[in-house]
Amino acid sequence: MKIIVDAMGGDNAPAAVVQGALDAHRDHGVEILLVGRAAEVLRAVEASGQKTLPAGVEIRDAKEVVEIADDPATAFKMKKDSSLTVGLNLLKEGAGDAFVSAGSTGALLAGATLLVKRIRGVRRAAMGPQIPVLGGRAVLCDCGANAECTAEYLLQFAYLGSFYAQRVMGVERPRVALLNIGSESEKGDSLRHEAHALLREAADQGRLHFIGNIEANDVMMGKADVVVADGFSGNVMLKSLEGTAKFLMKELKEMFLSGARTKLAAGLVKGDIAELKKLLDPSEVGGTAFLGVSRPVIKAHGSSDARAVSCAILRAKEYAESGFIAEIEANMDYMRVRQGPAQEKV
Repeated sequence: MKIIVDAMGGDNAPAAVVQGALDAHRDHGVEILLVGRAAEVLRAVEASGQKTLPAGVEIRDAKEVVEIADDPATAFKMKKDSSLTVGLNLLKEGAGDAFVSAGSTGALLAGATLLVKRIRGVRRAAMGPQIPVLGGRAVLCDCGANAECTAEYLLQFAYLGSFYAQRVMGVERPRVALLNIGSESEKGDSLRHEAHALLREAADQGRLHFIGNIEANDVMMGKADVVVADGFSGNVMLKSLEGTAKFLMKELKEMFLSGARTKLAAGLVKGDIAELKKLLDPSEVGGTAFLGVSRPVIKAHGSSDARAVSCAILRAKEYAESGFIAEIEANMDYMRVRQGPAQEKV
Protein backbone atom coordinates (compact mmCIF):
# COMPACT_ATOMS: atom_id res chain seq x y z
CA MET A 1 0.00 0.00 0.00
CA LYS A 2 1.53 3.27 -1.14
CA ILE A 3 -0.06 6.63 -0.36
CA ILE A 4 0.84 9.72 -2.40
CA VAL A 5 0.92 12.82 -0.20
CA ASP A 6 0.83 16.47 -1.29
CA ALA A 7 3.68 17.72 0.90
CA MET A 8 3.05 21.40 0.06
CA GLY A 9 -0.72 21.50 0.65
CA GLY A 10 -2.23 23.12 3.74
CA ASP A 11 -1.52 25.92 6.18
CA ASN A 12 1.21 23.99 8.02
CA ALA A 13 3.02 22.49 5.03
CA PRO A 14 5.51 21.08 4.57
CA ALA A 15 6.53 20.55 8.23
CA ALA A 16 3.26 19.14 9.61
CA VAL A 17 2.50 17.18 6.44
CA VAL A 18 5.92 15.52 6.37
CA GLN A 19 5.79 14.73 10.10
CA GLY A 20 2.31 13.25 9.74
CA ALA A 21 3.38 11.18 6.74
CA LEU A 22 6.39 9.82 8.61
CA ASP A 23 4.18 9.00 11.60
CA ALA A 24 1.70 7.17 9.35
CA HIS A 25 4.55 5.22 7.75
CA ARG A 26 5.76 4.15 11.18
CA ASP A 27 2.35 3.48 12.78
CA HIS A 28 0.30 2.10 9.90
CA GLY A 29 2.90 0.34 7.75
CA VAL A 30 2.17 2.25 4.53
CA GLU A 31 4.72 3.35 1.96
CA ILE A 32 4.73 7.10 1.36
CA LEU A 33 5.44 9.14 -1.76
CA LEU A 34 5.89 12.79 -0.77
CA VAL A 35 5.32 15.21 -3.64
CA GLY A 36 6.66 18.76 -3.39
CA ARG A 37 9.73 20.95 -3.51
CA ALA A 38 12.39 18.37 -2.77
CA ALA A 39 14.77 20.65 -0.84
CA GLU A 40 11.99 21.90 1.46
CA VAL A 41 10.64 18.41 1.99
CA LEU A 42 14.09 17.11 2.90
CA ARG A 43 14.56 19.94 5.39
CA ALA A 44 11.21 19.00 6.96
CA VAL A 45 12.34 15.37 7.19
CA GLU A 46 15.52 16.45 8.98
CA ALA A 47 13.55 18.75 11.29
CA SER A 48 11.44 15.75 12.31
CA GLY A 49 14.57 14.06 13.64
CA GLN A 50 15.27 11.81 10.65
CA LYS A 51 18.75 12.15 9.16
CA THR A 52 17.77 10.20 6.05
CA LEU A 53 14.54 9.06 4.44
CA PRO A 54 13.27 5.83 6.02
CA ALA A 55 12.93 2.80 3.75
CA GLY A 56 9.50 2.98 2.13
CA VAL A 57 9.39 6.80 1.97
CA GLU A 58 10.19 8.58 -1.31
CA ILE A 59 10.18 12.16 -2.59
CA ARG A 60 9.00 13.30 -6.02
CA ASP A 61 10.07 16.83 -6.88
CA ALA A 62 7.38 19.35 -7.88
CA LYS A 63 8.49 22.96 -8.06
CA GLU A 64 5.11 24.77 -7.96
CA VAL A 65 2.48 25.14 -5.25
CA VAL A 66 -1.25 25.76 -5.66
CA GLU A 67 -1.96 28.76 -3.45
CA ILE A 68 -5.25 29.61 -1.77
CA ALA A 69 -5.58 32.70 -4.02
CA ASP A 70 -5.35 30.64 -7.23
CA ASP A 71 -8.51 29.98 -9.24
CA PRO A 72 -9.61 26.51 -8.07
CA ALA A 73 -11.07 25.58 -11.45
CA THR A 74 -7.86 26.17 -13.39
CA ALA A 75 -5.03 26.03 -10.83
CA PHE A 76 -4.13 22.43 -11.56
CA LYS A 77 -3.91 23.25 -15.29
CA MET A 78 -1.99 26.50 -14.91
CA LYS A 79 0.49 24.96 -12.47
CA LYS A 80 1.27 21.64 -14.08
CA ASP A 81 4.38 21.17 -11.95
CA SER A 82 2.53 21.79 -8.68
CA SER A 83 2.54 19.18 -5.93
CA LEU A 84 -1.22 18.80 -6.34
CA THR A 85 -1.16 18.28 -10.12
CA VAL A 86 1.89 16.01 -10.10
CA GLY A 87 0.41 13.97 -7.25
CA LEU A 88 -2.92 13.46 -9.02
CA ASN A 89 -1.15 12.42 -12.22
CA LEU A 90 0.92 9.91 -10.26
CA LEU A 91 -2.32 8.49 -8.84
CA LYS A 92 -3.84 8.32 -12.32
CA GLU A 93 -0.75 6.48 -13.61
CA GLY A 94 -0.91 3.92 -10.80
CA ALA A 95 2.21 5.08 -8.92
CA GLY A 96 0.23 4.89 -5.66
CA ASP A 97 -3.00 3.55 -4.22
CA ALA A 98 -4.46 6.84 -2.92
CA PHE A 99 -3.76 10.57 -2.80
CA VAL A 100 -3.97 12.84 0.26
CA SER A 101 -3.87 16.64 0.22
CA ALA A 102 -4.63 19.42 2.69
CA GLY A 103 -4.49 21.99 -0.11
CA SER A 104 -7.23 23.89 -1.94
CA THR A 105 -10.49 21.93 -1.85
CA GLY A 106 -11.73 23.39 -5.14
CA ALA A 107 -8.48 22.74 -7.00
CA LEU A 108 -8.26 19.21 -5.61
CA LEU A 109 -11.85 18.43 -6.61
CA ALA A 110 -11.41 19.90 -10.10
CA GLY A 111 -8.12 18.07 -10.59
CA ALA A 112 -9.45 14.77 -9.29
CA THR A 113 -12.50 15.04 -11.57
CA LEU A 114 -10.63 16.02 -14.74
CA LEU A 115 -7.33 14.16 -14.30
CA VAL A 116 -8.18 11.04 -12.31
CA LYS A 117 -11.80 11.07 -13.65
CA ARG A 118 -15.07 10.00 -12.08
CA ILE A 119 -16.26 6.42 -12.00
CA ARG A 120 -18.05 5.84 -15.29
CA GLY A 121 -21.72 6.71 -14.81
CA VAL A 122 -21.29 8.86 -11.71
CA ARG A 123 -22.77 12.28 -12.51
CA ARG A 124 -20.89 14.29 -9.86
CA ALA A 125 -18.24 13.44 -7.31
CA ALA A 126 -19.34 14.25 -3.75
CA MET A 127 -17.57 15.00 -0.51
CA GLY A 128 -18.49 12.49 2.18
CA PRO A 129 -17.14 13.51 5.61
CA GLN A 130 -17.76 11.42 8.71
CA ILE A 131 -19.56 13.62 11.23
CA PRO A 132 -19.93 12.93 14.98
CA VAL A 133 -23.41 11.90 16.06
CA LEU A 134 -24.88 10.27 19.14
CA GLY A 135 -23.52 6.73 19.24
CA GLY A 136 -20.76 7.14 16.66
CA ARG A 137 -20.41 8.76 13.25
CA ALA A 138 -22.49 9.27 10.13
CA VAL A 139 -21.64 10.06 6.51
CA LEU A 140 -22.80 13.44 5.17
CA CYS A 141 -22.99 13.34 1.38
CA ASP A 142 -22.59 15.96 -0.13
CA CYS A 143 -21.04 18.70 2.02
CA GLY A 144 -20.01 21.31 -0.54
CA ALA A 145 -18.84 19.92 -3.86
CA ASN A 146 -22.21 20.43 -5.62
CA ALA A 147 -24.26 23.45 -4.58
CA GLU A 148 -26.91 22.79 -7.24
CA CYS A 149 -28.17 19.25 -7.67
CA THR A 150 -30.73 17.18 -9.53
CA ALA A 151 -32.72 14.37 -7.96
CA GLU A 152 -30.47 11.88 -9.75
CA TYR A 153 -27.40 13.41 -8.08
CA LEU A 154 -29.02 12.94 -4.69
CA LEU A 155 -29.92 9.34 -5.53
CA GLN A 156 -26.30 8.68 -6.42
CA PHE A 157 -25.09 10.42 -3.26
CA ALA A 158 -27.28 8.01 -1.30
CA TYR A 159 -25.63 4.99 -2.95
CA LEU A 160 -22.15 6.49 -2.57
CA GLY A 161 -22.73 7.19 1.11
CA SER A 162 -24.34 3.83 1.78
CA PHE A 163 -21.54 1.81 0.18
CA TYR A 164 -18.95 3.98 1.95
CA ALA A 165 -20.62 3.37 5.32
CA GLN A 166 -20.67 -0.37 4.62
CA ARG A 167 -17.22 -0.82 3.15
CA VAL A 168 -15.15 1.73 5.05
CA MET A 169 -17.02 2.29 8.32
CA GLY A 170 -18.29 -1.27 8.81
CA VAL A 171 -22.02 -0.44 9.07
CA GLU A 172 -23.84 -3.61 8.03
CA ARG A 173 -27.13 -2.01 6.88
CA PRO A 174 -26.74 1.77 6.73
CA ARG A 175 -29.84 3.84 7.39
CA VAL A 176 -30.10 6.42 4.61
CA ALA A 177 -32.03 9.66 5.17
CA LEU A 178 -32.68 12.77 3.08
CA LEU A 179 -31.87 16.07 4.82
CA ASN A 180 -35.01 18.21 4.79
CA ILE A 181 -36.95 20.85 6.73
CA GLY A 182 -39.34 18.23 8.09
CA SER A 183 -39.65 14.47 8.41
CA GLU A 184 -42.94 14.21 6.50
CA SER A 185 -42.64 13.07 2.87
CA GLU A 186 -44.52 16.13 1.56
CA LYS A 187 -42.08 18.60 3.18
CA GLY A 188 -39.45 20.50 1.21
CA ASP A 189 -39.12 21.80 -2.33
CA SER A 190 -39.53 20.03 -5.68
CA LEU A 191 -35.95 18.71 -5.60
CA ARG A 192 -36.55 17.03 -2.24
CA HIS A 193 -39.90 15.60 -3.49
CA GLU A 194 -38.30 14.10 -6.60
CA ALA A 195 -35.32 12.75 -4.67
CA HIS A 196 -37.60 11.25 -2.02
CA ALA A 197 -39.55 9.36 -4.68
CA LEU A 198 -36.36 7.96 -6.24
CA LEU A 199 -34.96 6.94 -2.85
CA ARG A 200 -38.26 5.30 -1.87
CA GLU A 201 -38.24 3.34 -5.14
CA ALA A 202 -34.67 2.16 -4.46
CA ALA A 203 -35.76 1.09 -0.98
CA ASP A 204 -38.76 -0.83 -2.34
CA GLN A 205 -36.35 -2.69 -4.61
CA GLY A 206 -34.22 -3.60 -1.60
CA ARG A 207 -31.19 -1.65 -2.78
CA LEU A 208 -31.10 1.05 -0.10
CA HIS A 209 -32.27 1.16 3.50
CA PHE A 210 -34.02 4.50 3.06
CA ILE A 211 -35.77 5.70 6.23
CA GLY A 212 -37.24 8.94 4.83
CA ASN A 213 -36.60 12.62 5.49
CA ILE A 214 -34.55 13.78 8.44
CA GLU A 215 -34.14 17.14 10.16
CA ALA A 216 -30.71 18.38 11.20
CA ASN A 217 -31.40 17.97 14.92
CA ASP A 218 -32.27 14.30 14.41
CA VAL A 219 -29.07 13.82 12.44
CA MET A 220 -27.11 14.75 15.56
CA MET A 221 -29.13 12.26 17.61
CA GLY A 222 -27.73 9.44 15.47
CA LYS A 223 -30.99 8.53 13.72
CA ALA A 224 -29.27 7.90 10.36
CA ASP A 225 -25.96 6.48 9.17
CA VAL A 226 -25.99 8.31 5.82
CA VAL A 227 -27.37 11.83 5.38
CA VAL A 228 -28.07 12.83 1.78
CA ALA A 229 -27.94 16.53 0.93
CA ASP A 230 -27.18 18.96 -1.85
CA GLY A 231 -23.77 20.57 -1.35
CA PHE A 232 -25.22 23.90 -0.21
CA SER A 233 -27.41 22.47 2.55
CA GLY A 234 -24.79 19.92 3.54
CA ASN A 235 -22.09 22.57 3.86
CA VAL A 236 -24.32 24.78 6.01
CA MET A 237 -24.99 21.83 8.29
CA LEU A 238 -21.31 20.84 8.49
CA LYS A 239 -20.13 24.37 9.30
CA SER A 240 -22.91 24.77 11.86
CA LEU A 241 -21.78 21.55 13.52
CA GLU A 242 -18.14 22.68 13.57
CA GLY A 243 -19.11 26.07 15.02
CA THR A 244 -21.33 24.49 17.67
CA ALA A 245 -18.50 22.16 18.70
CA LYS A 246 -16.09 25.10 19.13
CA PHE A 247 -18.71 27.08 21.05
CA LEU A 248 -19.45 24.14 23.33
CA MET A 249 -15.80 23.47 24.16
CA LYS A 250 -15.14 27.17 24.77
CA GLU A 251 -18.12 27.50 27.12
CA LEU A 252 -17.16 24.34 29.01
CA LYS A 253 -13.62 25.61 29.49
CA GLU A 254 -14.81 28.97 30.82
CA MET A 255 -17.32 27.28 33.10
CA PHE A 256 -14.77 24.91 34.61
CA LEU A 257 -12.23 27.68 35.17
CA SER A 258 -14.68 30.13 36.72
CA GLY A 259 -14.01 29.22 40.36
CA ALA A 260 -12.39 26.89 42.85
CA ARG A 261 -15.30 24.42 42.96
CA THR A 262 -15.61 24.19 39.19
CA LYS A 263 -11.84 23.71 38.87
CA LEU A 264 -12.11 20.79 41.28
CA ALA A 265 -15.00 19.40 39.24
CA ALA A 266 -12.93 19.82 36.08
CA GLY A 267 -10.23 17.63 37.61
CA LEU A 268 -12.78 14.91 38.35
CA VAL A 269 -14.21 14.83 34.81
CA LYS A 270 -10.99 15.62 32.94
CA GLY A 271 -10.95 12.26 31.18
CA ASP A 272 -14.58 12.54 30.08
CA ILE A 273 -14.02 16.04 28.73
CA ALA A 274 -11.01 14.77 26.78
CA GLU A 275 -13.16 12.05 25.21
CA LEU A 276 -15.82 14.61 24.25
CA LYS A 277 -13.19 16.86 22.71
CA LYS A 278 -11.79 13.89 20.80
CA LEU A 279 -15.26 13.04 19.45
CA LEU A 280 -15.75 16.60 18.17
CA ASP A 281 -12.23 17.02 16.79
CA PRO A 282 -12.09 16.74 12.96
CA SER A 283 -8.42 15.72 13.27
CA GLU A 284 -9.51 12.36 14.66
CA VAL A 285 -11.13 11.50 11.32
CA GLY A 286 -8.36 13.22 9.40
CA GLY A 287 -9.88 13.63 5.98
CA THR A 288 -12.90 13.62 3.70
CA ALA A 289 -13.18 11.20 0.80
CA PHE A 290 -14.13 12.42 -2.67
CA LEU A 291 -16.76 9.79 -3.39
CA GLY A 292 -17.29 8.91 -7.04
CA VAL A 293 -13.71 9.55 -8.23
CA SER A 294 -12.20 6.49 -9.91
CA ARG A 295 -9.29 6.27 -7.44
CA PRO A 296 -9.13 7.17 -3.74
CA VAL A 297 -8.63 10.90 -3.10
CA ILE A 298 -8.74 12.23 0.46
CA LYS A 299 -9.01 15.91 1.40
CA ALA A 300 -7.45 16.76 4.76
CA HIS A 301 -8.42 19.95 6.58
CA GLY A 302 -6.39 22.98 5.52
CA SER A 303 -5.18 23.59 9.07
CA SER A 304 -4.21 19.95 9.64
CA ASP A 305 -1.40 19.26 12.09
CA ALA A 306 0.78 16.15 11.98
CA ARG A 307 -1.82 14.12 13.88
CA ALA A 308 -4.56 15.03 11.41
CA VAL A 309 -2.35 14.24 8.40
CA SER A 310 -1.49 10.84 9.86
CA CYS A 311 -5.20 10.12 10.40
CA ALA A 312 -5.99 11.24 6.83
CA ILE A 313 -3.40 8.80 5.49
CA LEU A 314 -4.95 6.03 7.58
CA ARG A 315 -8.37 6.94 6.09
CA ALA A 316 -6.80 6.74 2.61
CA LYS A 317 -5.38 3.30 3.38
CA GLU A 318 -8.75 2.04 4.65
CA TYR A 319 -10.52 3.50 1.63
CA ALA A 320 -8.07 1.93 -0.84
CA GLU A 321 -8.42 -1.47 0.83
CA SER A 322 -12.21 -1.36 1.20
CA GLY A 323 -13.36 -2.36 -2.28
CA PHE A 324 -15.68 0.66 -2.32
CA ILE A 325 -14.89 1.74 -5.89
CA ALA A 326 -15.42 -1.78 -7.27
CA GLU A 327 -18.76 -1.90 -5.43
CA ILE A 328 -19.90 1.31 -7.11
CA GLU A 329 -18.83 0.06 -10.53
CA ALA A 330 -20.75 -3.19 -10.00
CA ASN A 331 -23.95 -1.35 -9.02
CA MET A 332 -23.79 1.54 -11.47
CA ASP A 333 -26.84 0.39 -13.45
CA TYR A 334 -29.07 0.86 -10.39
CA MET A 335 -27.70 4.35 -9.74
CA ARG A 336 -28.87 5.85 -13.02
CA VAL A 337 -32.25 7.45 -13.58
CA ARG A 338 -33.94 6.24 -16.75
CA GLN A 339 -35.50 9.05 -18.70
CA GLY A 340 -39.24 8.80 -19.24
CA PRO A 341 -42.44 10.87 -19.33
CA ALA A 342 -42.72 10.84 -15.53
CA GLN A 343 -39.07 11.86 -15.06
CA GLU A 344 -38.68 14.73 -17.49
CA LYS A 345 -37.35 17.05 -14.79
CA VAL A 346 -34.64 14.63 -13.61
